[in-house]
Amino acid sequence: MTEETALEPASAATLVDTAQGKEWLQRYSNAVLGVFGTPQRVLVRGAGCHVWDADGKQYLDLLGGIAVNALGHAHPFVTSVISSQLATLGHVSNFFTSPTQVALAEKLLSLAGAGEGSKVFFANSGTEAVEAAFKLARRNNTSLQDSHPRTRILALEGGFHGRTMGALALTAKQAYREPFEPLPGGVEHLPCNDIAALEAALDESVAAVVLEPIQGEAGVRPLSISYLQKARELTTKVGALLILDEVQTGVGRTGRWFAHQASGITPDAMTLAKGLGGGFPIGALVTFGSEVSSLLTPGQHGTTFGGNPVATAAALATLHALEAGSVLQNANDVGSYLRSKLAGVSGVSEVRGEGLLIGFDLDGDYAPDAVTEALTQRFIINAPTPHTLRLAPPLILTRTQAQSFLDALPAILETARNSGAAGNNAAQTTEASE
Repeated sequence: MTEETALEPASAATLVDTAQGKEWLQRYSNAVLGVFGTPQRVLVRGAGCHVWDADGKQYLDLLGGIAVNALGHAHPFVTSVISSQLATLGHVSNFFTSPTQVALAEKLLSLAGAGEGSKVFFANSGTEAVEAAFKLARRNNTSLQDSHPRTRILALEGGFHGRTMGALALTAKQAYREPFEPLPGGVEHLPCNDIAALEAALDESVAAVVLEPIQGEAGVRPLSISYLQKARELTTKVGALLILDEVQTGVGRTGRWFAHQASGITPDAMTLAKGLGGGFPIGALVTFGSEVSSLLTPGQHGTTFGGNPVATAAALATLHALEAGSVLQNANDVGSYLRSKLAGVSGVSEVRGEGLLIGFDLDGDYAPDAVTEALTQRFIINAPTPHTLRLAPPLILTRTQAQSFLDALPAILETARNSGAAGNNAAQTTEASE
């Protein structure tokens, strides 16, 4: 075949056979490394806030690929931009740049209100963005006042930052950490939202403090505005970096472009991913100001695929669609509606979150069974803890769609509560899949 020979257009469905769900799951167990447990369903198609499985069943997706599909599935504008860009220029390596890479960096800096000298590094995922942030922290290694090395990085109990070695060092949960120790050293974990503990730990030996404005994997637990503001004050005072992990909370998820904007602070660096590409893999590290941006110099970090033309085009298209459709306002409106109604559901003991990142606690440890029963009722949700359910749907979710879940939820919880199998579905929790 010559370069000029055109291939017939084909969807992914034409490249595989049409086996049904049970057969696909058997083939999965024979071929795919089992780090995610057993998949709940085999999904083959999506449109808007709905997906369909290999057996033809339709589901309302209230998880959005864990806060990834900000515009839902198969968004026509985003898919057309991706197709057009791939047909024009797909990959060039970072010996070169492309207009989409430059334009996306400029757009992110504008949305973040980043000042002169601020920069963006593009990666392929949230974990990779956190790895870049970890290295940035390591480069902030000398106290300006006494020339002593900064060897400590502070993070929070309950935090989740990824599964590669640097990101895992920042992640607090021992069950994730222990099988892979020794991890990169110097990381200490403080109690969440404890200002006194932060004050006691912060001095000029600290290179950086790494925080999630809302801890998603801990059950959607927000840091208080006062805590974020104090973290900014104290890190500035001792010369430590304040790095905010907005992988899950960024790009409109909370009804603002970035969750930390509610506190009025400006971080030294911020990590992004998940919703940024509207379903296409991309991550980013944003550095604020020339001093922080100069910490990583040529040759000190890199990536083969990061910032490629297709990924950056996908992100530009996603940001454009979010703006043009007033989607952030919808996230605020529908999110507020969901939270207010969830608070009145029997069996729900607490509701937390902002925008369309919502966690709600149950009156017992039967959240994994509720996930299973919700699937039976054709709703996709997840259980980050045994007693907590999480919603992170597409930001285009309508109030009518939200109400359909609210109408079904009491029966879902009643069935789960009475199932007698609470705790037996650990593979349904985010920890097995994130």
